[in-house]
Amino acid sequence: MSMYDQPSQHRPHVEPPESDPVQILDVDGRPLPGATVPDLSASALLELYEDLRLARHLDERAISLQRQGRIGSYAPMAGQAGAQVASSHALADADWLVPTYREHAAKFVHGVDLLSVLAPLMGHREGYAIPDGVNVLPEYIPVGSQVPQAAGLAWSFRLRGLDDRAVLCHLGDGATSEGDVHEGLTFAGVFDVPAVFLCNNNGWAISTPRERQTAAETLAGKAAGYGIDGVRVDGMDPLAVYSVVGEALAKAKAPVDGEPRPTFVEAIVYRYGAHTTADDPSRYRDDAEVDAWRERDPLARLEAYLEYEGLLDDERAAAVGERVAARVDAAVAEAEAIESPPEQLIEHVYAEPPDRLVAQGEALAVGATGGRAGRRP
Repeated sequence: MSMYDQPSQHRPHVEPPESDPVQILDVDGRPLPGATVPDLSASALLELYEDLRLARHLDERAISLQRQGRIGSYAPMAGQAGAQVASSHALADADWLVPTYREHAAKFVHGVDLLSVLAPLMGHREGYAIPDGVNVLPEYIPVGSQVPQAAGLAWSFRLRGLDDRAVLCHLGDGATSEGDVHEGLTFAGVFDVPAVFLCNNNGWAISTPRERQTAAETLAGKAAGYGIDGVRVDGMDPLAVYSVVGEALAKAKAPVDGEPRPTFVEAIVYRYGAHTTADDPSRYRDDAEVDAWRERDPLARLEAYLEYEGLLDDERAAAVGERVAARVDAAVAEAEAIESPPEQLIEHVYAEPPDRLVAQGEALAVGATGGRAGRRP
């Protein structure tokens, strides 16, 4: 009988998560009384900080490039980048990351180079390819469709006896209203797949507020219905995210009562900017709300913590800024130097392209070389 026919029979009782999110740093970057700070070396903490600085600079530069017409629509990540960077730092190299269209920082921290992050935004499909040795799936645009695929990928690890790896799957609060998410989480719970589902709850599904998404008290509370563990975390506290996701990944790989366990993590975050550069958030929320959330900024909190611990000063911070700016400048220049033939637009649309699509491709190719198309496609 296959493993598919034999789901886990001795699943531990699942308790509802605590309502208060896990938090380690206060808004001023000081450890809270009684909080357990993760055991990270000075170099690891500084690497976490530099990746957060890189995420912030990349975000600002990408918005500027979009406004100049140099890239297409862009999904800003400011306010959410702390959860992205910290969760990817918790991954082992063998683990797989399943991102959405907003997880730019999560991707580059887990090994995707900045060129591959920027190239698709400029229309170059090569950026979507999975680089050799990098365990990151292409980003998912249809909301929630990545969850059952992540559950299936994680299940394949169990079938193959690959106990040293797990899947970290990102989703948003709006995705929890999608059928794909319920199906994927139900499967994950039944078959105890080694996965962590990180729900970045930024309070808004584009313009729909969280209270219009569900009447549930918390999103993490829904995990009990799938038979999996749920936990809430202050997603704008990088150390708390690192700790919670790291523990969840360990539980996904190491047996608990004979079985590894998946976890649903609700990260309480906030996106400072628009849903995408095609959105106008001023139509559905006010500046006072945004300003209040900026007081919890993940970069400022981590920076203050490192200064408090004597690991960061003005000179070191300036050097980090210079390195980050140089990396982004180089990636932008390299991405803008790519020359993709326009006829690539029709490739991979059909296994065998119909004549009309072939004709359109030929017309594009002729137009790109300055000639005249034989007929209008």
